[in-house]
Amino acid sequence: MRTRWSPDRTSGRQKASEVSSEAGASRGARGAHRQTRAWRPRRKVGKRTGTGRFRRFLTWKKALACVVTLIVLLAGGFTVLYVSIDIPQANELAKAQSNVYLYSDGTRLARTGEINRETVPLGRVPKDVQHAFVAAENKDFYSDSGVSLSGTARGILSTLTGKGKQGGSTITQQYVKNYYLSQEQTVTRKVKELVISLKVDRQNSKDDILAGYLNSSYYGRLAYGVQAAARAYYHREVEELSVEQGAYLAALLQAPSQYDWAIAGPEGKRLVTERWNYVLDNMVDEGWLDRDARQRMKFPEPVAPKPGAGLSGQSGYLVDAARRELMASGVSEQELAGGGWRITLNIDPDKQRALEQAATAGLGEGADAGTGADSDGDADKASGEAAADGNRQAGAVSVDPRSGRIVALYGGRDYTRHYLSNATRSDYQAGPTFEPVAVAASMEVKTQDKDQYGTEHIEEISTALGLDVDKGDFASPEATSLGLMGASPLELAGVYSSFHHEGRKVTPSILKSAQRDGESTHLRGAIGGQAIDPRTADLVKSYLSGGVGRRGIDGPLTPGVSEQAVTTTSGRTDDRKAEWFIGSTNDLVTAIGLFGEDATTHKQVTLKNIGDGYPAQIWSGYTKRGLHDGQPVPTPDATG
Repeated sequence: MRTRWSPDRTSGRQKASEVSSEAGASRGARGAHRQTRAWRPRRKVGKRTGTGRFRRFLTWKKALACVVTLIVLLAGGFTVLYVSIDIPQANELAKAQSNVYLYSDGTRLARTGEINRETVPLGRVPKDVQHAFVAAENKDFYSDSGVSLSGTARGILSTLTGKGKQGGSTITQQYVKNYYLSQEQTVTRKVKELVISLKVDRQNSKDDILAGYLNSSYYGRLAYGVQAAARAYYHREVEELSVEQGAYLAALLQAPSQYDWAIAGPEGKRLVTERWNYVLDNMVDEGWLDRDARQRMKFPEPVAPKPGAGLSGQSGYLVDAARRELMASGVSEQELAGGGWRITLNIDPDKQRALEQAATAGLGEGADAGTGADSDGDADKASGEAAADGNRQAGAVSVDPRSGRIVALYGGRDYTRHYLSNATRSDYQAGPTFEPVAVAASMEVKTQDKDQYGTEHIEEISTALGLDVDKGDFASPEATSLGLMGASPLELAGVYSSFHHEGRKVTPSILKSAQRDGESTHLRGAIGGQAIDPRTADLVKSYLSGGVGRRGIDGPLTPGVSEQAVTTTSGRTDDRKAEWFIGSTNDLVTAIGLFGEDATTHKQVTLKNIGDGYPAQIWSGYTKRGLHDGQPVPTPDATG
């Protein structure tokens, strides 16, 4: 490398040497770097990318193979099931047995099971009525393959997860379940239902399937088949049904007891009306009903039912309450109607007899009321003071709060004369009986150091204690102070039992056991979780017994005097159509209501002689007959 001349030759040579050395070092470094780069293996981008793609291809190939294998296995398994499962003979429903209902001591209460069934050819069913059922249950019935895979999958998943029944089955599947299989909720039954439905759809015409479905379905009122339903609900032959009536029967299938207009509460009537409108609107959408004709249609209220033999007096009310609780525990109406059940109730025959006597005397229908009540009882005195009033109805429920057992229930004068149970109806205002619930909500806020208190909190506590309420019940500013929401004696007995069970939710239970074919059915428990704080429950009891200021929710929260043996709540509703009395102790809570109902139209009317304390007199007559575990109960002030 050339360098410039410098006068200082030595230093020049030295500098030149340094520069030359630096240059050499630089060349050496570049050479070393080249050697290093040459030594390192070069990245073969193309080849490496190809390997990644190949590996991904292998991954997708394995996944695809797994999917294909799974499909083959499922198809193979289904093929085996399809070949091995034949269409069976009709099930044993035609040989349905009676159901036997027993008191808690094992003595017989009633025997039911008379099945009302008549098969009719499809030609007798008006075309519009046929279309109403298709519109309600399965609009694609005429074009589907007989099954709904998504609906069946939901049903199987619900069964496996224990979530109960799920809809979504086709008409063919429902027909197969009703006619060939049982009502049990198992995966095996659902798989059989799927396979048999496919076979039935291939072998039978749609008209044959629809006829079988209409004739095998259960409509409530012990009516099997559309002909029996036409007679039970409209007192006419099936060919005489209008499209409006057919739409009601089609809507009814979803929940026969809940949607039976004669016994449905406000919520049930709302739901079945919506369902009826849904059916007719679907018919319009499918071109089966003229839109203008649809607009002119009015809901066709069914006629009053005719209760079966052996259910007169209180028997029918007790059986009805037991049936409802069984269905709440997961037993289907059709399975229950199939018979063969041995059902034992918690009802104590002595307490039941005493409650019937007291209620009958309190209604002014005779002091002896069939079994000879004490002539000096308050309820007997009430019967002498007021003549029988046909527009006055009574309902009562007596509960052991420690266990939640319903030991006595009065549903009305006679099940065959008044089908709707006054013990379970919730269409009358709660009135002053709701005040302790509002008090509990206020105390709950204070005992738990919460900052807010209002309608939403009262609604929350009401639901927690077992009242079936919705936001509409609290729409009025005076709803909580006047108790404008509806409640039944059964619900109120549960609420007050919760106060006497340290705040745990008590859902009164009438069922002791239910067996079929030697196997016991799992029943829902009567004692639930903590609804309110135990301290709140104690304070409410003290409030009810006079130990806390009773003027309202702003009274002191410190208990004053010790809790009395009996706590009472009583009074009339704001509309004067109901009068209540609830007498409570630590081992017996009894809710009694008197309701104004027109004997002819069954519409709510104002009570006569309201405020005279007849519900309290009924309670006194009930308790004075030595019902409190053999010990007489102190008689409270009738005004509460």
